Order: sequence, then C-alpha cells, then structure tokens
Amino acid sequence: MIDIPSPESLNLAVALPVASLLIGALLLLVVELLLPKERQRLVPWLALAIVLISLGFTVANFDVGGAAFGGMFVADRFTGVVNLTVLITTGLSILLAIDYLRRTGMARSDYYLLLLFTASSIMFMAGANDLIMVFVALELLSIPLYVLSGFRRPELKSEEAALKYFLLGVFATGFLVYGIALIYGATGSTRLPAIWDTVQGIIATGGGPQILLLILGAGLVTAALGFKVAAVPFHMWTPDVYEGAPTSVTAFMSVGAKLGGFAALLRVLLAGLSALTLSGATAAAWQDTIAILAAATLILGNVVAITQTNIKRLLAYSSIAHAGYVLMAVAAAGSPAVGDQGAQAALIYLLAYAFTNLGAFAVAIAVERDDGSGVQIDDFRGLARRRPYLGLQMALYMFSLTGIPLTAGFVGKWYVFWATLDAGLGLLAVIGVLTSVVAAFYYLRIIVRMYLEEGEADAAMPRLPGSLRLALGLAALGTLIFGVLPFLLADLAGGVQIAVAALGGG
Repeated sequence: MIDIPSPESLNLAVALPVASLLIGALLLLVVELLLPKERQRLVPWLALAIVLISLGFTVANFDVGGAAFGGMFVADRFTGVVNLTVLITTGLSILLAIDYLRRTGMARSDYYLLLLFTASSIMFMAGANDLIMVFVALELLSIPLYVLSGFRRPELKSEEAALKYFLLGVFATGFLVYGIALIYGATGSTRLPAIWDTVQGIIATGGGPQILLLILGAGLVTAALGFKVAAVPFHMWTPDVYEGAPTSVTAFMSVGAKLGGFAALLRVLLAGLSALTLSGATAAAWQDTIAILAAATLILGNVVAITQTNIKRLLAYSSIAHAGYVLMAVAAAGSPAVGDQGAQAALIYLLAYAFTNLGAFAVAIAVERDDGSGVQIDDFRGLARRRPYLGLQMALYMFSLTGIPLTAGFVGKWYVFWATLDAGLGLLAVIGVLTSVVAAFYYLRIIVRMYLEEGEADAAMPRLPGSLRLALGLAALGTLIFGVLPFLLADLAGGVQIAVAALGGG
C-alpha cells in the first residue's frame, strides 16, 4: 500500500512561504487563462501581489524552525534569508519586465508564471534536507529558465541562448544524478543529516572504498551546482546566454540561478559532507577544491571582463567573478571553526549583490532600445548629461560592484574576506584583493563613459515608466542602506547555523 503522509509529517505551516508562492503561481496560471486579452496587463501586478504575500509569510516565519514534507525540507534562519533574497529578486525582476516586455513585443503573461515557478524552486533548494529534494528543485529551477532564455523568439540569438543553456544544463543534471547515486552508495541514504552521521562514522573507522565514492560524489555534485552559479570551468554558457536572452531575463538569472545554486551547494557541503576529511586534516576534504575553483573563477571572470564591449557580456563576466567571491566564503566554511561564519558571509554577499546587480541591469534596460540595440558600452557615453538620474544610479552600482565603502558591495566583500582569513586561506584572500583591483578598471570605465565622454547629440531618451523607476529606486535604496548600516545584514544572517545537520533526522 502507498503510505499517505500525515498532516504532521507534511507540516506545511513551516513551509508557508514557498507553499504560498507555488500555490499562488498555480492559481495565477488558471486566472491568466480566464482573463480576457485586454485584462492581461493585470497579470504582472497579480504576480507581484503573490510575491508580497509570500514575503509576508517569510517575515512571519523567519525564526520558526522545523521540518516539513516528511523531513525532506527544513525551515531555519538559512532558509529564511535565502527566501527573503529570492523574493526581493523576483519582485524587482517583475518590475523590470513590465514595460520592457511591452515595448519589445514580448508582452506574454506566461513570463511571470515562469518567474514564480523559478523563485519557488530556489526556495525549495534553500530548505532542501534531502538530495532528492535538491534534484527536483534544480530541475524546477532549470526548465523555466530554459524557456525564458528563448523568450525573444524568433530572434536567433535568443533561440541560440536557450539551446546552449539547455544542452549544457542536461549535462549538469547528469553530473548531479550520478553524484547523488555515489553518495547514496557510500552512505545508504539521501537525507543530509543521515549522510553527515554516516560520513562521520566512516571517517572514524578509517574509511576504505566509501571515502573514494564520497569524494567522487561530492565532486560531481559540485560540478553540477557549479554550472548553475557560473563557476570556472563550468561557466562557458554564461556570456552567450546572458547576451542572447532578453535583458530582463538576464537580470533575474544573474541573481536567481546563482542564489539557488549556492543555497544547494552550502546545504550539501555543510549539512551533509562537512565531516568528510582526509587523514590528519581538520578541514573538509572539499575545501581545497572549492578554493581552487574560487581562484580560477576570480581570475578568469575579472580579466576577461576587461575586453568586453557589450554591457550584457561585461556583466556576464562580472557575474562569473562575483561567483568567485561567494566561493571564497564556501571554501572558508570548510574549516570547522568557520563553517557557519562562511555560510553567513555567502548569504550577506548574495543579498548585497542582488540589489546591486539588478540595479545595474535596470539601467541597462533603460538605455536599451526596443529592437535590442543600445547594449554596447559606448551607448553609455554622455548618459550622465542626458539622464543625470540614470548616470548617478549606474555610478552607484558600479561602485558597489567594485566594493567601494558605504555601498552594500563593500559590506559583502568585507564579510567574505574576513571569513577567508579566519579560515587560514591567506593566498585566496590575496587573489581576491588583486582581482578586485582589476575589476575596478572595467567598472570605472563605464563611469568615465557616462561622465567624461560626449554621447550622440540626437540620442534623446523617452521618459522612464513608473515600474522601472520604482525598481531603480528600490535597488538604490537597498544598495545604500545596507552599505551605510552594515549591521542590518549582520543581524539578518547572524543566526544562520547549517555547518552540522541538526534537523530532520535520518
């Protein structure tokens, strides 16, 4: 007989944020089919209302711990911070898209449904307490993004972006499934707490062939999730997909996919495999590998970004580089004394990055023309004279991405470097500092284009729509508030504890 889960094992009360978002998306799917064509413009605002409802449940349940879905999902402070970040990202992405889709001829309401489904998958990845949950959530994340990447059909670049993303994503899924199978073969379970307990026992008894299975499994899972976060050498898809996809999709993908990938990576490595150590070592066996990936990602992302002339490709390589900074925090978390500190630093960085990067893409959307042109860096020449407000906003985001004090980006880097040094990874911290200097060159180059160079005399820009102005205002507010009041970020992520699995049982 099929075991029907009881209400107690489902415990939907602790999963209300993600459940409300997913149920709201399903209801909106029905409503969208019933709405007459002239009322379809209400769909994005209904989607935004669903996001705000889920945000309300997130705030109400922020410190409510517990397990749901038979122990496969946990609600803790880590889940709450990721939920908060992804809902802010989704809300801003909806505001970015409303006018952009209309003026570029892509105003189809299924766009917002796909955004909601992707956001719910990221929330499931944040609370995943089982490798099966990670796999299902990753697929729910990937499939809508494949569709969104090709949303500007029949434009060839958009269709090419979707195909490249899909083909490479299939390989990443295969790596994940194989990695899960190896970890299951070594431990006999897919539950993260049970994996942690079993790994601890294996290490205590001297290991054997199970150690090799665990190392191979951890490597394959890292490769699969490294694809989602655009870490080197799994980054190949990023520049072409970012350039070919609609700019509003690229904006969401640059933050959302990265957030989901890192949430799952931190869960698996810290809650499941933090006890995996080699003989005589105290740090996790995966720490050196993550540190090497972080260094390679920092170097390639920042160096190649210098040569870019397209703003979307530049922000793509910038996104790769920023994945390197988060990987620094993940590597630091491999040291037992710094485990939770590394996770906190990663979450702080991702929240700061969300406001900053979405703001930068919002300015790019304002500059972009209806036919998709206007995305070259030279198109920003004289922007500060034509539109002082946009120029000032873009300068703020470039300063924040560089890591200039009094911006959220500086606070994120401060916590990442702090955790890295506390973990004894001094060389990695030095690489992070040097690549930040390199990054300053190409970020400040945009500011020079806007303020010190003349633009086209006839490049008049239309008035910005209200939804885009609201998105720009909120992004700037977040970038400044968290930069001037860094304790807000510290208090938000301060209670995160996932280095040793404690919920859900085996």
